[in-house]
Amino acid sequence: MNNASKPMALSFNLLKSKNFRLLTAFSATSLLVYQSSSPVVAALEESPKTVIDEVWQIINSEYVDPDFNHIDWKIKRQELLKGNYQDKQAAYKAIRQSLEDLGDPYTRFLNPEEYEELSSQTSGELSGIGIRLGIDKKNQKLTVFEPIPNSPATKAGLKAGDHITSIDGKSTTTMTLEQASAAIKGKIGTVVELTIARPTKPAFNVSITRAQIELPAVSYTLNQEQDSKVGYIKLDEFSSHAAEQMEKAIEDLSNKQANGFVLDLRGNPGGLLFSSVEIARMWMEKGAIVSTLDRQGGNEKFAANGKALTDLPLVVLVDGYSASASEILTGALKENRRAKIVGSRTYGKGTVQSVHALSDGSGLAVTIAHYYPPSGMDINKKGIAPDITVNLNREQQTNLSIHPDLIGTKEDPQYARAVNILRNESLGKIKDTAPPLTSKPSKLNQPHLY
Repeated sequence: MNNASKPMALSFNLLKSKNFRLLTAFSATSLLVYQSSSPVVAALEESPKTVIDEVWQIINSEYVDPDFNHIDWKIKRQELLKGNYQDKQAAYKAIRQSLEDLGDPYTRFLNPEEYEELSSQTSGELSGIGIRLGIDKKNQKLTVFEPIPNSPATKAGLKAGDHITSIDGKSTTTMTLEQASAAIKGKIGTVVELTIARPTKPAFNVSITRAQIELPAVSYTLNQEQDSKVGYIKLDEFSSHAAEQMEKAIEDLSNKQANGFVLDLRGNPGGLLFSSVEIARMWMEKGAIVSTLDRQGGNEKFAANGKALTDLPLVVLVDGYSASASEILTGALKENRRAKIVGSRTYGKGTVQSVHALSDGSGLAVTIAHYYPPSGMDINKKGIAPDITVNLNREQQTNLSIHPDLIGTKEDPQYARAVNILRNESLGKIKDTAPPLTSKPSKLNQPHLY
């Protein structure tokens, strides 16, 4: 397997999405439909320059820095439109080079494939077979990290650890992770043929029909920790379905008499802004959550709405890959004294991006605002320090990576510390200062901010 990119888990999807706003460090988002007020001139139609001008118009009207990193953005347009572009790839290259001049890694151009993948991630849905796929670090083989529950892959018998040796008769030996992803994708109702290698049995072929699947962003379990019942919730990303899945997890674990919660945001790169706000409101009865500041000085503030789902003790786990929307939630819970934060310093991404669909199916992510936790502190490139630092050494990291089933168990040092806090600290130190809830709150209203 030619692993040309950083090893990562991918979810395969084909769901088309409209333009949206984003809040992640590594993939992206927060939905906002964009209508350009500056039409592309007729002479550019059906030309690679069409997309170039679309990108310029969006940056010109929305980019958070009105000085464009000390670049004359109008002259930049003239330079771009003077170029001779033989095809779209040449235009794409020119766009990327121009965006690099802004000095902002989060303002970036997405080719059609990248835009489609990002749209699907944040939608929380996929059109495919329902697997998380990656590269086995031991042997560099294409590997099923996890079949999504109730997905076509699960129904076909695929298991975590299965190696995919061919896709529709083509060997995966020389495929990159992205190439394998593209090969497995397809229209709903079509069939993909996989050859599977599993240590416990000879290689076998399996035919799987692609379907529309809701991608779980939340997983949870009730753990009996000595004399306490701990509700463990893992939030992988802030997708459009994350809030409703989080609500279900909190209510289910509460009904099972959980004594407290551990919310795991480790490795969560972020996602939709409204999702982070909705989830914060599920844990907080009162208090500020986050504020955003755009280039015109517009300041939008978000706060709890008095409809928290629980007031039970809460510990949040974070690490250096907890970013953006994860940091919004972490900052709100920490600064309102609603939770103890355990782990290592977060990533440090304090900006909001809007993602736009372009006319040829490509996309543009553009930074449109800065965001700040309730204290007003700028966390960009700084991150949020945990209340209690528990760093994992290389051996512990490797062990949890090789054995993901140990995450959220006593073999996970950060989780173990969180459980210890829940069991031994007085509740008054880590629960919201608001009065206990006397009745079950109604379902959260969906804010119509974006």
